Amino acid sequence: MFKASTVFFPSVAAMRSREWKHKTGYTYGLHGTPTSYLLEERLATLEGGLQTLLVPSGLSAIALASLSLLAQGDEVLLPDNVYGPSKALAEGELKDWGISHQFYDPMDPRDLARRITDRTRLVWLEAAGSVTLEFPDLPELLRICRAAPQVRVALDNTWGAGLAFNAFDIAPGLGVDLTAHALTKYPSGGGDVLMGSVVTRDEALHLRLKNTHMRLGLGVGMNDVEAVLRSLPSIALRYAAHDRSARRLARWCLDRTEFSQVLHPAFPDAPGHAHWKAVCGGSSGADQTLEGRAAGLFSVMFDARHASAQVDAFCDALRLFKLGYSWGGPVSLVVPYDLNTMRERWPAHLKPGTLVRFSVGLEAVEDLQADLEQALRHVS
Repeated sequence: MFKASTVFFPSVAAMRSREWKHKTGYTYGLHGTPTSYLLEERLATLEGGLQTLLVPSGLSAIALASLSLLAQGDEVLLPDNVYGPSKALAEGELKDWGISHQFYDPMDPRDLARRITDRTRLVWLEAAGSVTLEFPDLPELLRICRAAPQVRVALDNTWGAGLAFNAFDIAPGLGVDLTAHALTKYPSGGGDVLMGSVVTRDEALHLRLKNTHMRLGLGVGMNDVEAVLRSLPSIALRYAAHDRSARRLARWCLDRTEFSQVLHPAFPDAPGHAHWKAVCGGSSGADQTLEGRAAGLFSVMFDARHASAQVDAFCDALRLFKLGYSWGGPVSLVVPYDLNTMRERWPAHLKPGTLVRFSVGLEAVEDLQADLEQALRHVS
């Protein structure tokens, strides 16, 4: 592993000849070392891109893209089920800097088409949607965006992790311009590293983002880079294990009367299932027992007859599922959400009730099921 802030040069000529933008040499720790270059190359390969920028978190990746590609008078469009901090960024700093925003219905491509104007410069996509896990019609959303040549398209690729689908080749001739990825989740896999990435294919776009990256002074620690490098070779195996266990638990939840709805894109009744199947379908690598690929997340809607206090009691009663944000690590997590505070309007495809999201870790699925069963006694 290479750690350094200062890089020594053998001569003034060597100092002047090295170019940090194009990785012709090492110039300063903030611009990378052989260790970070290696992770950047592997992440680009994983996601189907050509260039990668490392940042301190997934939210930093979102912020970097927005700050680099938007200016005063521009507009950004975000799906109504967008990751909460991304929404807060649009409503906070971006708005204060004269950048407007709109939220579109990700399950209605016509709504996106209606909202794109001459001022629109950036459209964010999420697949699956944050918390409620709808899977949008990505090819159709991309076709709409490509009809507006001034628009760049960015995808939060944390759920897919570069494994469920190739964001740069979603359909023939259709792909995003860049991905933002919370490496904190599946690439790290241990729940002990904070890091993010921005992956691109276009060289000019990469350099634009890289200049902003430099001016903001964004950097990551090489110890964390080493930790992600160590975990990356097992990401496909871990992703499949999380996926398999999540589907088993979600199917069990389908038979529980406490839940009015189970949200998992691989299930036929889930919002956007056909879109998930079109983009992520097929065999899941070496695991032929699963159709397609999906992250180890699912949400349940507690029937409206259960008060929020009862749902909180259920979450408090869980033993193996820990109350905590994030996901993608070995420990299973649970979070209850108040959707009324997160959406512009209640989605028509969601039944009334209180939503709880589960991130399934690497514990034995039988133990996790028993944990859910004992905690549900507190709902009665």
